[in-house]
Amino acid sequence: MKKTLSILIILTLFVFARSNAQGCMEPASSSSGVSVIGYIQPEFKMAYNGENADGSSKNDMGFYFRRARLGVTGNIPYDFSYYVMAEFSSFQNGPYLLDGFVTYNRFKPWFKVSMGQFKKPFGLELGSTGCQDLYTINRSKVVNELTSPDRDLGIMISGSTGTKRFFGLEKENVFSYTLSITNGTGKNVYDTDRAKDFIGRLVISPYDWISIGGSYLFGKQKNADPTIAKMDERMRYGSDLTLKKYNFILQAEYIYGGDKGSKLIGGGCGATPELVAGDFKSNGYFAQLMYNTKWKLMPLVKYESYDPDMDKEDFDHSAYRTSTMTFGLNYYPNDWVRFQLNYLSNIEKSSSTDIVNYNETPNDMFLVQIQVKLN
Repeated sequence: MKKTLSILIILTLFVFARSNAQGCMEPASSSSGVSVIGYIQPEFKMAYNGENADGSSKNDMGFYFRRARLGVTGNIPYDFSYYVMAEFSSFQNGPYLLDGFVTYNRFKPWFKVSMGQFKKPFGLELGSTGCQDLYTINRSKVVNELTSPDRDLGIMISGSTGTKRFFGLEKENVFSYTLSITNGTGKNVYDTDRAKDFIGRLVISPYDWISIGGSYLFGKQKNADPTIAKMDERMRYGSDLTLKKYNFILQAEYIYGGDKGSKLIGGGCGATPELVAGDFKSNGYFAQLMYNTKWKLMPLVKYESYDPDMDKEDFDHSAYRTSTMTFGLNYYPNDWVRFQLNYLSNIEKSSSTDIVNYNETPNDMFLVQIQVKLN
C-alpha cells in the first residue's frame, strides 16, 4: 500500500498529459443538454500479398468500415459533464461500449476529475489525438503495440493553465497534464487483481508553433499461468514533438517498452491483443511531415519504425525491426468531411548476406477512406 501511494504521489508531481484526451471527440456545445456525437469511416483496402502457385497476384481487396461510432455528451448543472461513445463497426468487433465517463469540472481548466472508461492518456498519437483527427489512416505500429490495450477503466485527473500567463508568455495552456489510475485489464473487462496501472503525461507549449510532450506508464498484472505467483510488470515511457509553422506540421514520437513475464502484441483501436509470455524490451518511433495548401489539400509523408524485441538481431525471424513509409493525401472539403489516400510501403529488416535470413515480404498496401462527422 505504501509503495502504491508513493508511486501516486511521484506521478502527481512529475508526469502528466493533455486535458482533452479522455474520449475520441469533444462536444459541439458547452451548454446544458444532450449533444449527439460520432463519425463513420468507410474504407477501401488493396494489399499485395505475393503470388499464388500459378504466378497470379495474391491480393487482399475489399470495402469495410474501419470505425462507425455514435455517442452522446452533455453538461449537467452545475459542475458535471458526461461522455458516452459506442463502436458499431463489426470489423472492430462491435457493437460495444467504447468510452463512458463522468467528469467533475468546477475547477477547470486547472483541475478536472473523470471516472469511467476512457482512452489511455499516453503519448501524442494515442492520448492527444482522436481517431477522427489522425493525419494518416493507420496509427503507427509502435503506438498500437506498446499502448495496448488502448482503453481502460479507472479515474483520471486532468487540467491546464488556461489563460494564465507564465514567464511573460501570452500563449494559452502553456502547461497541460493528466494522471490516471486504471485497472490495467482493458475496456469492458473486470479487474482480476488489486494492482493498477499508473499513467501520466505532461505537455509544454510555450508558443503556438511548438508543443513538447512526455508520457510514462507503470503497471502490474497477474500472469496468465495460474501456477506463477509473481506479477507481470509493464513499463512505458515516451516523448513527442509537434511543430507548426508556415503551413507545415511536423510531428515525431518515440516510445520504449519494458515487459517482465508477458506482453501484449497487436491490439490497437478496436482489435483484441495477443498475450505472449516472456521478458521483452521494445522501442520504436515515427516522424511525419504535412503541408496545408490553399486548396484544402494536405500532402504528407510519414516514416515509422518498430523493434518488438531489442535483444534479438534484426535477421531473427521471430522478432525483427519493421519500418513503414506512408505517402498520403488528405482533402478537407468542409469541417465535417475528410478524404484520405494512403500508400504504405512496408519494409522488414533482414540479413544482408544470408538469404535464409531474408525477411522482406510483399505486403505493401493502398488505402482510401472517407470520414463524415455527425456534429
